[in-house]
Amino acid sequence: MSLLGSVIVNLGFRIGGEVNYKANRDSLPKRTSRVPGFTLLEIIIVITILSVLTGAAIPMVRNTVKREREAELRLSLRQIRQAIDRYKLYNDQSNGTAIPIEWKTQSGYPKELKLLVEGFTPANTVATSEARVRFLRRLPIDPMTGSNEWGMRSYKDKPDSTSFGGEDVFDVYSKSDGTALNGTKYKDW
Repeated sequence: MSLLGSVIVNLGFRIGGEVNYKANRDSLPKRTSRVPGFTLLEIIIVITILSVLTGAAIPMVRNTVKREREAELRLSLRQIRQAIDRYKLYNDQSNGTAIPIEWKTQSGYPKELKLLVEGFTPANTVATSEARVRFLRRLPIDPMTGSNEWGMRSYKDKPDSTSFGGEDVFDVYSKSDGTALNGTKYKDW
């Protein structure tokens, strides 16, 4: 008997002493369990679902990053504006006598933003490093432009002015032309 014949006989196809090559389905061994794994259709459905979820998640992540940068911008603007206000209050409380003559302005606001960080020695005290008055530890970076260059408005400028009068620093704004999530321009904040 050949190798093929012995395989067929061992599978139960032998009828009446002869090998029957046309066995019916009832004589084949029955499969009682499925082969483990996924069908092609199941894999395609899973990939489609994952694609839809990923497509929905990407805009949400972008909005989250933009929202965080907007929060940083609000905080930076608030820090600078509060420092300007503290400078003005210091000037008003001393009736302008504590501000050195080279830094005095008619409005009482600082001449430059760097003055808030570098500070000055009050005009009525002896010059020591401990006597320096500072209003801001460092100039914050604009998260929308990535630089510490801010748009400035002087006391005599119009509220929506984008050109700096140069006399004093009354207000600051972002130089970014971008639009916020709420539809306003960053430079209008």
